Amino acid sequence: MELGTSFTQFLIDQQRKYPSATGEFTSLLSEIATAGKVLSREVNKAGLIDILGYHGKLNVHGEQVQILDQFANDTFIKILRHTGHLIGIASEEMDDPYQIPDAYPKGKYVFLMDPLDGSSNIDVNISIGSIFSIYHRKSVGAHATMEDFLQKGRDQVCAGYIIYGSSTMMVYTTGFGVHGFTLDPSIGEFLLSHESIRIPSRGSIYSINEGNESLWGDGVREYVRQVKKEGKSARYVGSLVADFHRNLLKGGIFLYPADAKNKNGKLRLLYEASPLAFIVEQAQGKGSNGHQPILDIVPEKLHQRVPLIIGSSEDVEAANACIAS
Repeated sequence: MELGTSFTQFLIDQQRKYPSATGEFTSLLSEIATAGKVLSREVNKAGLIDILGYHGKLNVHGEQVQILDQFANDTFIKILRHTGHLIGIASEEMDDPYQIPDAYPKGKYVFLMDPLDGSSNIDVNISIGSIFSIYHRKSVGAHATMEDFLQKGRDQVCAGYIIYGSSTMMVYTTGFGVHGFTLDPSIGEFLLSHESIRIPSRGSIYSINEGNESLWGDGVREYVRQVKKEGKSARYVGSLVADFHRNLLKGGIFLYPADAKNKNGKLRLLYEASPLAFIVEQAQGKGSNGHQPILDIVPEKLHQRVPLIIGSSEDVEAANACIAS
């Protein structure tokens, strides 16, 4: 498709490939893009308004909630709850799923999100982002159940992220390739800028928090030693979306392994690891917990944590081999 095609037109053209499509999914994705535009506007003027700093409460993970975190969470809910396409919403920022109120029509999908990944970087003007995932509901009835949310990554209908940086970009997949759209603020529309993204099979970048080296297992330590010997460059922002986005486009590997402090890993399976693993596999890369594909893990709880090794396929295989040994 021609570069510069609007996100709306792209979705319509994709929908036409499936005569039985109802348009529900197209409408839902359009509303997600709308939420991204609202957040992009607020992020870009954050230093000028009273939206920086801490909210004064902790989230379910015991982390300080930024004001912009809460704004992002509320924005997605307010925009998506009225669409008629969702039955429930789960968020990294909420203890329990949000049930679509009876005042709104109910739909056949559930939406999961990290509304603002990398929020610790807000105050220092480093790229941050929103990560999202969509599943078909499995339950019946007027309300979503935990069964609807606790699905393995391979069952995702769609996954994507919106990165707020020097430009705002939305990347998504529905299981048929990965496409990227850059927001043109002059017209308020996401335009196709990266069609059919493919991550190189091997990259020259590794991304890991080397401040945790004393906590690593021997396998991780050996892998990092090897990549340094190979001449790979270290690039680590501390914002998962930013680190992942760079490696997706340029090739490379991101690691947040299990360690002595976080024996079960630190990143969230449903809100971070599974959506990004779905995207990277559609771009011909791999996502692993060091022992098995992320997409094969069946979640046991809503806020489950996992180790994450993700990126170029050959790099992930090499890291897995070191960890296994």
